[in-house]
Amino acid sequence: MLELETLLPLMGVAAGAGIAGGILAGLLGVGGGIVIVPALYFALGLTGMDPALTMQVAVGTSLATIVFTALSSGYGHYKKGAIDMALLKLWAPSILGGVVIGGVLGGLVSGNVLLVVFATIAMAVALDLMLRKPKESPEPRSFSKPVWAALGVFAGAVSAMMGIGGGSVCVPTLSFLGYDIRKAVGTSAAIGFIIGLPGAIIYMATGFGAEGLPPLSLGYVNLLLAAVIIPLSTTFARVGVKLAHSIPRRALKLSFGLFLMATSIRMFADLAEQAGWL
Repeated sequence: MLELETLLPLMGVAAGAGIAGGILAGLLGVGGGIVIVPALYFALGLTGMDPALTMQVAVGTSLATIVFTALSSGYGHYKKGAIDMALLKLWAPSILGGVVIGGVLGGLVSGNVLLVVFATIAMAVALDLMLRKPKESPEPRSFSKPVWAALGVFAGAVSAMMGIGGGSVCVPTLSFLGYDIRKAVGTSAAIGFIIGLPGAIIYMATGFGAEGLPPLSLGYVNLLLAAVIIPLSTTFARVGVKLAHSIPRRALKLSFGLFLMATSIRMFADLAEQAGWL
C-alpha cells in the first residue's frame, strides 16, 4: 500500500492535467481524458506503484472527472446550439451498452493492453484528422439504426477502455460522416457524461479490494486526484467552449490531431522502454 505522502507531489500534475483537460474538453469535445489519462499514468509511475495497476487507476480516475467536465462543456455547447439532440437520443443507448462492455474489459485486462489500445486509437485518429481534407459543405450521411448502434457500441467500448469522454472516437466519426466539426465537438462533449458516469462506477467495482492501490482510492478511482482535477477541469472547460466557437474549423481539427499524435508517440515510447527496446 502506498503512503498518502507519495501522492502529495502529484497534486501539481493533477492540477495541470485538470486545466489542460478542461480546455481540451470544451475545445475538442474530448472530456479531458485524452490528457488526464497520460498525465496520471506517467505521474503514478513515479511513485513506485505496481505498473500493472497504474493504467487502470489513471483510466478510472479520469472517467470520474469526465462526469463533471462533460456536464460543464456540454452545457456550454448546448447554449451555443452546437449539440445535435436527435443524434444524441439515437446514439445514447448503444454508447451506454458499449461503455459497460469496455468498462468491464478495461478493469480486468492488463494495464499494458490498455496502453496499446490508447496509443493505437490516438494515432489513428490523429492521422485521420490531420490528413483528410474536409468537404466544402459537409452533409451528414444517413445510416440505418443498426449501423448507428454498432458505431455507438464501438465508440462507448473504446472510450471506456481508454478513460476518455468519447470525443477522440466520436468527433472524427461524426466528421467522417459529414457532420460539421463544431456540431461533432458539441455532441461529443454531451456524450462524455453518458460514458463517464457508468464507466467510473464499473472501474470502482472491478477494482474493489485490489491490493497496491494508492490511498483514498475507491476501486480504480483515486478520490484525492479526482478532487484536485474536477474543479479545474469544469472551470476551464468553459474557456475551451469559447475557443471552439472562435477559431477556424481547420485549425480546430489540426490542433486536435497534433495533440493526439504527440500523446500516442510518447505512450508507444513508454511501451518500447518497458519491453527493453529503448
